[in-house]
Amino acid sequence: MSITVDPAEVAKFEAMAAEWWDLNGKFKPLHMMNPVRLGYITQQIAAEYGRDLDDRKPFEGLRILDIGCGGGLLCEPMARLGATIVGVDAAERNIPVAQTHAEQSGLDIDYRHTTAEAMAEAGEQFDVVLNMEVVEHVADPLAYLTACQQLLKSGGLHICSTINRNPKSFAVAILGAEWVMRWLPKGTHEWHKFITPDELYDLIRKAGLDPVDRKGFVFNPVLWTWSVSDKDLSVNYVTAAIKP
Repeated sequence: MSITVDPAEVAKFEAMAAEWWDLNGKFKPLHMMNPVRLGYITQQIAAEYGRDLDDRKPFEGLRILDIGCGGGLLCEPMARLGATIVGVDAAERNIPVAQTHAEQSGLDIDYRHTTAEAMAEAGEQFDVVLNMEVVEHVADPLAYLTACQQLLKSGGLHICSTINRNPKSFAVAILGAEWVMRWLPKGTHEWHKFITPDELYDLIRKAGLDPVDRKGFVFNPVLWTWSVSDKDLSVNYVTAAIKP
């Protein structure tokens, strides 16, 4: 079994574990982006599985995996929408934070300190795999995405977001977010690990998935809001792919 976890990357998030639910803490950018991420994810799942998002629990009967779940920012809304949700993270300290918050919120979520590779080897299967802002932190993106593919049932949906690699992403994601705004500790991201949309599509195909959509997540510094863009994939972007 190939393990793609990068211990140095895990250590960065271990150090920030207690701050996951602090709206003004180190994960403030993620809290700001979360409604836009959720909107994209829920629309893609609803389209793939023919669900009505106006229903009380539209994702009932679906088993969803959130890899790199952190404190549970995506797991909790998925659970509220009726999904059976498993959240996994390679950073052990994130799990009790997520478990405690879920219990306080009255939600039943299966959180585990493990890896995508270990779960794939155990034969776990899911209708949807959420893979948000993880692929730029792993040691071997292709091996990691292959494990994600193995975790999906035939016809299952894989949603993967990451950061583009270009001068603008260096200016925004590293100089802006880490050095100027100090939203994130310096060194959270490494520019050379960022992946262009074409590179990610190629990796997704090599992993055995069929890419079906990609969009940009765009931050407006004037309005202080995030939005989804069909055209601007210059910094943050997201992809959807199907397992044949």
